[in-house]
Amino acid sequence: MKKIDIKLKYWFYLLVPLLTAAFLLISFSIQPKINYNDYVVTSKLLDYTVYQEIPTLKTINKNSGILYLGNTYVAFKEAIAFKESQGNYKAINTLGYLGKYQFGVTTLDLLGIKNPNLFLKNPALQEKAFLANAKRNKWVLRRDIKRFVGKKIDGIRITESGILAAAHLAGPGNVKRYLRSYGAIDSEDAYGTDILSYMHKFSGYDTSFVKAQKKPKIIFP
Repeated sequence: MKKIDIKLKYWFYLLVPLLTAAFLLISFSIQPKINYNDYVVTSKLLDYTVYQEIPTLKTINKNSGILYLGNTYVAFKEAIAFKESQGNYKAINTLGYLGKYQFGVTTLDLLGIKNPNLFLKNPALQEKAFLANAKRNKWVLRRDIKRFVGKKIDGIRITESGILAAAHLAGPGNVKRYLRSYGAIDSEDAYGTDILSYMHKFSGYDTSFVKAQKKPKIIFP
């Protein structure tokens, strides 16, 4: 009996850790997948801090209700939205810029959106417009992205996300002049926000999801 007891204890101590590990592996593998590129939440639920040293986080804190998006494309666009309008799809500023991302009528027209009122009432259209504009900006600035990413200008390390954020603020042409003049030619909006501040504030996000496209078309019913 003693030999049998010893063998049972041996197998018990051997199998328990293996079974536990297998259970945990299965539990994590069957978690529902979320398409974060289509996931839209209100700005009040987001933590906009991007921690460079922590891998991309896609977890929900059940106690606080905060969705942590790490440095993903969604974190990038929601951080810009928070800066532009506090994430308000219905926002109109004193200069007439519209929606969550504060688009001007000229830019909307360039993207094929002819009805500003429809744009303002439609969150899905605003999300499509932001992505389309980012794709166009990335195409216009594709050579500058290759040339300047990783370099420092005015003490700020240039990143692709910083370039795209600055292009959203000031337009790709002004960003191109800023980079090629190594910061000597800066631009700012009517409220005094300049390219350098956006380069710094929105650096380090993963914008590989945004594919450069010369003339992106918004398909909307």
